[in-house]
Parts: sequence; structure tokens; C-alpha cells
Amino acid sequence: MQAEEYTRRGKELVDYIGQYLTEIRSRRVLPDVQPGFLRPLLPSSAPCEPEPWENILQDVENIIMPGVVHWQSPHMHAYFPALNSWPSLLGDMLADAINCLGFTWASSPACTELEMCVMDWLCKALGLPDHFLHHHPDSRGGGILQSTVSECTLVALLAARKDKILQMKSRDSTDTFSDSLTDTDESILNSRLIAYASDQAHSSVEKAGLISLVKIRFLETDEKFSLRGETLQRAIQEDRRRGLLPVMLCATLGSTGVCSFDCLAELGPICAREGLWLHVDAAYAGSALLCPELRYFFSGMEFADSFVFNPSKWMMVHFDCTAFWVKDKFKLQQTFSVDPLYLRHDNSGATDFMHWQIPLSRRFRSLKLWFVMRSFGLKNLQAHIRHGVEMAKLFESLVRSDSNFQIPAERHLGLVVFCLMGGNALTQELLRRLTQSGTMFLIPAAVGTKLIIRFTVTSQFTQPEDIHRDWGIIQRVAAELIKPGFGARPLSLSLSTDTEASEDEQETLWQEQEAEKLGDRLSEGRMRLEPMIDKHLVRQGQRRATRSMSCSAELPPTRPDSAHNLREVPPPGALAQIPESPVPTEGRRGQKRLLKFHSVPSLWQCAMQQMYRPLHWSTSRASYFTCCTLTQK
Repeated sequence: MQAEEYTRRGKELVDYIGQYLTEIRSRRVLPDVQPGFLRPLLPSSAPCEPEPWENILQDVENIIMPGVVHWQSPHMHAYFPALNSWPSLLGDMLADAINCLGFTWASSPACTELEMCVMDWLCKALGLPDHFLHHHPDSRGGGILQSTVSECTLVALLAARKDKILQMKSRDSTDTFSDSLTDTDESILNSRLIAYASDQAHSSVEKAGLISLVKIRFLETDEKFSLRGETLQRAIQEDRRRGLLPVMLCATLGSTGVCSFDCLAELGPICAREGLWLHVDAAYAGSALLCPELRYFFSGMEFADSFVFNPSKWMMVHFDCTAFWVKDKFKLQQTFSVDPLYLRHDNSGATDFMHWQIPLSRRFRSLKLWFVMRSFGLKNLQAHIRHGVEMAKLFESLVRSDSNFQIPAERHLGLVVFCLMGGNALTQELLRRLTQSGTMFLIPAAVGTKLIIRFTVTSQFTQPEDIHRDWGIIQRVAAELIKPGFGARPLSLSLSTDTEASEDEQETLWQEQEAEKLGDRLSEGRMRLEPMIDKHLVRQGQRRATRSMSCSAELPPTRPDSAHNLREVPPPGALAQIPESPVPTEGRRGQKRLLKFHSVPSLWQCAMQQMYRPLHWSTSRASYFTCCTLTQK
């Protein structure tokens, strides 16, 4: 393909994209395909001779599109938004043509400097503290565009870990062990570190712990699924008594399950006082900060050491584009800086973003963000966010108007969660039928033992007619399920009892009765049902604690109180593999494997055991920061 043909074909592809997005309502949201569907449709090897462009574009429509989930559809309600826009698409078109690798200022000055300017624009638009600005006389921080929030969480944890280890090794440290730890290997010091997050935190926090070999302790939330200061303070005190060193808190603003918010106003001062790095994950909700009236969860942000959100979710800047700010850029640089000769340049005082991240090369992401902010202006971006919230309010009002449904958690921003009053079996079958129809895409979550359906307003094209259309389908499918013999839960079993155990027993009894009714209908051939989630949810009873953090994915130990638990539920096909009870463990060693803060093995235990002799700490202390008892010779 030469320039002349590229110009012609490019116009054709732009027309195709325009038609695709403007007519996306007509497409089935969720594809009706099975794993491996594409392999028989393609040759086993790449073509030796060039193929006509017409054939390639035709195969996009005939082969690729039937297997695509249409994330821009107004009827896409799963997960969170992943939006694009015309200016964003044009920005990446130009960035792809330039195709610079902006690892240093010298590798592409405009790439680095536009990113710094646009990140300052965005910082001010969101109302973030001045210490996140590149261009401010009192700031040591700044912002950078990364690929994902998951990567930024890992970067923050690695930076916090490095900073804490340097403090431990410094003779000027206030740590009473600093003198004895100056020459200690960092892998051993790493085994004493522990980080925190709420039990609503994204799974990427757990993964960051696995990669960094830092123990992660997930803390219980209150009745609104919010992590409170008292809980964090108690955990810090407990872990210090065990000889552990708290290093970081990952606070969540807008959790995946119900879009809940940790209480930054309480957590921030504790992190500052206790010397914890406060990382704030606002992947979805961060875009709402564009609207001043939606900053009700913002108090305490001044204590944040790092903040991250995805413009690629709700701000119409397509993936990948993640905005990440740090209060002290030098803590990033001391973590990631390498200085090979071939990457040095004369402007040593300039910003080199390669020292702020894990990879070396980086894309010219700021172009599409710059295009979006200039093309829409803050006024229209705010209107877009407010429209999404209004559409969610509309759906919420429709659900509340139907006595067959309930909303078990408060609506926040563009996410509404709901379920059928009849119980988990009905809710799961409703979700299965809606998903199978392809008319919309929804996913489940769980609040305690209650299965819920998440409904997120994701598309900038969503109008009231789309909400009414989807609600009408939900009502019709629900009406088919709610029939004599399969009705609502008996009132006698919904009354509160003296103890949580008896409540769980009644809940289990009713669910089993409901399951038997389903079984009768299945045996009669009147209904097809995937493996049910009910037994796995309900029979946990008092075990319904925070997510299991054991390396073997066993269920967590019994939880001492009745606080709610919320976590994403895997697809129905995977539910049958979830054990109904914990795998038996033997003795103290077995119990340790279930404790969350022993979930991530220390480097000392897993890799360095043969290379380093353990420090001569007391046995009682060592037993708390290793996954199993080490035999000392």
C-alpha cells in the first residue's frame, strides 16, 4: 500500500467507523459465539501474497464483528464505561502516524512536554491538590499517563516499598532497628512490609502484592462498604505488635461492586501520622471530579501521595489512557531510575518519564487527551458526566417502582445494583436469560449472600428511550420467571432473629426450598438453568468474610462479625468449581495459609532461603512475617 491508496482506503475506513458507531444500536451487544470460533474461519498460515484491501475489510465485518462485544452500545451495562469519541480517535490516528517512543525528553520533546501540560490541565480541572502539578513553585510532584490503573497501583506500591526500605536502612531513621538493618539485604527487609486495602478493592491490588512480594491485608468495610479510619488504625497497631511495618494504603473511590467510597477524611490523617503511603484508586469515579457537585467523596485528598483514574473509562478518551499523579516524583525516580549511556542526553535537567514507570518506551497518549479537552471543553465534558448520572437515576426510579425488585445498595454516580425479591436463584436465572438474549450485557456481583446485578450507564449515546427499552426487557423476562410455585420469599423467613447463625440457617433453608422448586421445573423440561450460585453464597454462613487471600485460593476463615462482604462473582460456568467449604487444614501451619496478610510469600521464603541466612530475630516475631515456620539449623 502506497500513500495514494492509504489516503483512499483511510477515508473508506473512517466512513466504516462512523457508520459503525452511529448505527451501533442495531448490533447485538454480546456475541453468540463459543471459545475457538475464529480458528476455523482463518487460514492456518499467513498469506504469502498480498490480498486485496476489499477482502480484508469485508472479513472485518464477516469474521471479526460477529465476535465483538460492542462496548460503545447504549445497551452495554457490564463493568464500567470504556468510551471513545471522535476527537480521541483522531488524536490517536495522528499519534500512530508520528509513532514516537517518548522514553526521554530528547527522544521526543513535544511528547514529554505536552503530557506535562495536559496533566496539569487535568489536575486543575479535577480540583486535585497543587502538589500534583508539574508547573508549580511549591510542588515536587507531577502527573504521567500510563496504560492502566493496575500498572499504576503496582508502581505506587513499588515506590512505597523502596522508600520504606531506604528508611529502614538509614542510620537517621527513627526505626529502633535502623542501626542493625543498615547492611541487611533488601529481600529480608521486604518480608516485614505490609500494605492495606479495603475488602472492596480491585483485584489489581492483590496482584500488585503478588508481584512485589509485599503482604496485602484487606480490611473490613462498614455497612456502606466504606473503609473507616478506626479499622485501619486497629490493623496498623496489630501488625506493628507482630513485628510488621505498614507501608501503604490503597484507598478506593468508586469500588467495582457497588461504587462505594473509602473515607479519605479519616484515612488520610492516619496515613500521614503513621508514615503510610496513601494511594487513591478512583479508576471510574475520578472523571466525576470534573463536576464540583459530585466531589462529595473528595475530602481528605490533600493527604494522598498518589492518585490515579482512567480518562479511558468515562471521559471519552479511548483506551489506553490512565492519569497518574504523585506527590513526590523523586520517590518514583529512586525506584525506577537506570542510566545506560545510550539513553543519556545533554538536557539532564529535563523530565524523562522512563524514570517514572516500569517499561522504557511509551506512546504519545497525551495527543488524544489534548484533542478531547480542547474539542469538548470542560463545560461539555461536565454535561456528559451529568447526563450519565441522570440516566442512572432514571433507571433507579424504574427499579424502585416495581415491587418485584429491590436495590440492596445505594446508587452512586452511574451504577445501579438490583436483584429480584424472589432470591438468588431467580436473580441468577434473570441474568442468564438477559445475557443469552444478546439484547444487553450485564454482570453479577454479591452483597453478603445476596446475588445482585450491576447496571452501569456506559455509553455517551444513551438516551431515556434506551433506558426504558432495557428496563422493559428486564421486566418482561422477570415476569416469565415469577409464576405460581416460584414466588417471592416467605415473610416468616425474612424476619430478623436473635443471632446471625439462626438467620443464616433460615436463609439456607429457604434457598434450598427454592432450589428444589427450580429442580422440579428443570426435570419437567420447562426451564434450563446454569450451575447455581446459591449454595456457594448461602452455605458460607458465618464464613462470609473478606475475599480469600491464600495462595491456594481456599475460602477465608470464619469472620468474627456480620459486616457485609462484596466481591465480583465469576461467570456461571466457573461457579461449579468453587468449593462449598474450606479445604481442611492441619495445625497452626494450615491456619496461617488462610490469613490474608500471609497471602504473598516473602522473597526470603520463596526464593532467597538458600542464599541468605535468616536474621537472628526472635522466633515469635519471625513467625509473623513468613508464610510458614522456617527451620533454623
